Amino acid sequence: MYVFTCKQEFEDMMCCIYTAWERALRVGHDQLRLEVEPVEQMQLFDEYIHVDADHEKFEKVTRSIQRKISMQAFVSVYYVAMSNEPDAIDVIYRFLIRGFSMGEVVLDHLTDPCVQRFFEIRRSVGNEAHFFREFARFTSIDNRFYVCHLEPKNNVILFVGEHFADRMPSEHWMIIDDNRSIAVVHPKDGENYLRTLTTEELREFEQLEDQQDLYTDMWKTFFDTIAIRQRENRNCQRNMIRIWMRKHVTEFR
Repeated sequence: MYVFTCKQEFEDMMCCIYTAWERALRVGHDQLRLEVEPVEQMQLFDEYIHVDADHEKFEKVTRSIQRKISMQAFVSVYYVAMSNEPDAIDVIYRFLIRGFSMGEVVLDHLTDPCVQRFFEIRRSVGNEAHFFREFARFTSIDNRFYVCHLEPKNNVILFVGEHFADRMPSEHWMIIDDNRSIAVVHPKDGENYLRTLTTEELREFEQLEDQQDLYTDMWKTFFDTIAIRQRENRNCQRNMIRIWMRKHVTEFR
């Protein structure tokens, strides 16, 4: 078995798929597997092949998905690539095998286990992005810019950032993924961009989150005031916002 591995970055993953496909033309798709690094447990008799990003290969794969399947399929592939599931890249690969053979109708071929798994992961990433759009809380820093901390399981801050770019276009703000040390930065009236944070920068922004201001107190007061204590239902509340999502939610801190 040939195991192709790469970094958990979209461009690297697409290049890994391209390289694995080249090998599959000689040995068959069933003789290989794709994994993201770090590989948790290597098998004794498997051959592991690391793949680096290559812009030309990346362009070929993305262009082929859009032309031979559809733009909707490409968007779904991107969502699945942002998943933290260990089999995500291999699921994308198996989906593309069917997609390049069937075309756009593969999106409706939900009886196929590979397609089912593909959309299961895609739905999970989309749901988490939706949750964090609802529960993202910003801290005002000197009334000049806003900072939001998230700790999502999947890499969804770009999706969350697109939401707030539409709703807060004329503000300076930043959404930080503490798990991955990356941030979506939005300059006033500008475009979002992704930035990797150093350990020192991340520590500084974590300290800023503890700042309290008038709006923080007002929001907590509003949250407590509208609650009806006699109708408090902790089980329902946990279903609506999971406990692991509450760490950076102002009203729960």
